[in-house]
Amino acid sequence: MTPDHRRVMLAGVLFLLTFATSIPGALLYGPVLTDPDFVLGAGQTTPVLAGALLEIGLIVANLGTALVLYPLLRRTSPSLALAYVVARAMESTLIAVGILSLLTVVTLRQDGPATGGSAAAVAISQALVALHGWTFLLGPGFIVGLGNGLILGVLLYRARLVPRGWAVLGMVAGPLVSLSGVAVLLGAYDQVSPWSALLTLPEVVWELFLGVYLTVRGARGMRGAAAPATGVRGRATS
Repeated sequence: MTPDHRRVMLAGVLFLLTFATSIPGALLYGPVLTDPDFVLGAGQTTPVLAGALLEIGLIVANLGTALVLYPLLRRTSPSLALAYVVARAMESTLIAVGILSLLTVVTLRQDGPATGGSAAAVAISQALVALHGWTFLLGPGFIVGLGNGLILGVLLYRARLVPRGWAVLGMVAGPLVSLSGVAVLLGAYDQVSPWSALLTLPEVVWELFLGVYLTVRGARGMRGAAAPATGVRGRATS
């Protein structure tokens, strides 16, 4: 297996890891996001902590996809490849802020009366939950469309690392996600709504495709290592 094939396969595995961490992590956050009195409860906080741990894994996977692909993508366009790394870093930073906001709610819950009373605790916790909502909107709900959708789609189209029709999907899906984020920001509809789901679906399909396709293509390098003409930089079939 050539170094390029190893990078491609690792990038695919990391894309799949983003699904394995982000979806369960969001589900585990359910109690703290939906129950205003969560900060006053005495139950287990383990699900929230587990969700935070999964999202830390998401940050690692997000940054990993950019860093692993960068040596390949810079051959096509160094500036765009760097822009992709920056976009992934910005998205991951916002996710980290969201994690810290919910972990702070857990701390308030554990402190109990030290927070200054139940009403104050609820008000503070809801402000932190709102902060998490904004970080999700601006990170996975906006920046991801520019970085993981539009920029990465253009780079993969030029590098021919994926079939060009799929690369076009990424170039279209990314702006749709970003436009949906702007619409939510302006109050056109809620972040959890049919319109938001509809405009986000193409990006989900694009990223899932990348995970599967890059993993398979990289693994095939073991069989194609002796034939450079079929390597990663060869022309992808469409």
